[in-house]
Amino acid sequence: MRKVPKHVISHVEHWDRAALSLEGPPSHAVTPRDTLSHCLGGHEKALAQSSPGSKPVEPAPLVANSPQAIQDGRLPAPHPPPAAAMSNRRKDHLGASSSEPLPVIIIGNGPSGICLSYLLSGYTPYVRPDAVHPHPLLQRKLSEAPGVSIMDQDLDYLSEGLEGRCQSPVALLFDTLLRPDTDFGGSVESILTWRHQKERAIPHLVLGRNPPGGAWHSIEGSMVTLSQGEWMGLPDLQVKDWMCKKRRGLRNSRATAGDIAHYYRDYVIRKGLSHNFVSSATVTAVEWGTPEPSSPGARDPSPLFQVSGFVAAEDQSQQPFSLRAHNVVLATGTSDSPARLGVPGEGLPFVHHDLSALEAATRAGTVSPSSDPVLIIGAGLSAADAVLYARHYGVPVIHAFRRPVDDPGLVFNQLPKMLYPEYHKVHQMMRERSILSPSPYEGYRSLPEHQLLLLKEDRQAVFRDPQGLQKVFGVALVLLLIGSHPDLSFLPGAGADLAVDPDQPLSAKRNPVDVDPFTYQSIHQEGLYAMGPLAGDNFVRFVQGGALAVASSLLRKEARKPP
Repeated sequence: MRKVPKHVISHVEHWDRAALSLEGPPSHAVTPRDTLSHCLGGHEKALAQSSPGSKPVEPAPLVANSPQAIQDGRLPAPHPPPAAAMSNRRKDHLGASSSEPLPVIIIGNGPSGICLSYLLSGYTPYVRPDAVHPHPLLQRKLSEAPGVSIMDQDLDYLSEGLEGRCQSPVALLFDTLLRPDTDFGGSVESILTWRHQKERAIPHLVLGRNPPGGAWHSIEGSMVTLSQGEWMGLPDLQVKDWMCKKRRGLRNSRATAGDIAHYYRDYVIRKGLSHNFVSSATVTAVEWGTPEPSSPGARDPSPLFQVSGFVAAEDQSQQPFSLRAHNVVLATGTSDSPARLGVPGEGLPFVHHDLSALEAATRAGTVSPSSDPVLIIGAGLSAADAVLYARHYGVPVIHAFRRPVDDPGLVFNQLPKMLYPEYHKVHQMMRERSILSPSPYEGYRSLPEHQLLLLKEDRQAVFRDPQGLQKVFGVALVLLLIGSHPDLSFLPGAGADLAVDPDQPLSAKRNPVDVDPFTYQSIHQEGLYAMGPLAGDNFVRFVQGGALAVASSLLRKEARKPP
């Protein structure tokens, strides 16, 4: 009998969600947040136990942002990556202020932030002398600059003509260098070799609310990745090699979320990046202005950015910090703020925007096979997860969504049926168990093309059907699972002016931060960068290209500084 995980998380940092099976105890899968037509692999039902945490040796503490620490490239780390050790190191390594601005502050410590920290720490990619890339045009371009680091080459030129499952040219470039023919089922090894060149390192600080790995640490560890485990890896440490040393294995090429979170945490330790990371850190404000002219003999103009926030301690106390930086990189993901319908009654206590609320209500007995139905709003994978979870426990469900069942835009119509049977079962239920169509799915009814108008205090939900008529249903619990938005409330105007369309909400899928495609620097603010889902890259395998673009841009800036 497989263990039912204690928590089900519908969305995690820029890339992940849960899926439950229809039969037996729920099995879980973690998939990129925007699977859609870019789905990356099959669904694995089997569960695995997350691996135990390691206990690395803690590095010696540093004085907060002291000039010597900054000069040496050694920045304060309140605690090393493992959660237990981290909680013991929430000390005062972030001072109230820093006398000297940092070259770079990275906000967000998920895969995006980790990869960028790796590149900024002097780890430099070169093409192996004996390597031949299977893409002939790319191979010809690479052969024109032998012995030159990828970060020192023209990324626009190298990425021209590449095609793949991503719209970002640099993301495609880095992915094809790391995994030359993976989309064609091949097994050509990375053509890159990595050199640690300390003289190229740029001092930086990575701020995150979780341990390194970001929101991966918020997922139930037994959930299984929907993407191939190898595609969750970071440069120069393959997931399969890491798992082999941990005496663990991939299940049908998939890994558990617990293993991946452990891998990211361990990656930071193995690559010697721990001193750059500050966990339990919440950024509350990022402000910038016009740089002041340099005084005679000064090396740089005054810093553009002031980053403020606090670090949470074990006793829940909050230690404030205020740091200055020449450059700020946004790598926060997009799952911070659930999307809302804005209907009357959405703030009532029985209305939730998180799938975990259903599990808590089931455990508390608030919902049961004999209770009123759970109302689930949405037609994405999170809503499907909720349907499957409720069905497993026999909880009656009303499932409402605005689109027609056969709308090609629905994710179910874009996932291969053989690879994702659970989700296609939900799609079948949505089609066959309409309120007007009897079917064998007892306890479930779908409301296609219905719009929620109102939620009442007496737990009644009012809908408008496709014909414009109103329908009222009594419900025990409401789950509004219609996506999420990034929380950039720490930026002026909550970052609205940074989006491609400033008049629309920031969205990883529809309206990301407007960045230069080859540097990932904001079009609207010099020195401000965005990467990962904020810039439209929604898969772990592709966010690394953003890190390459940012690191290359920052290295060029450093090279232009006067001696």
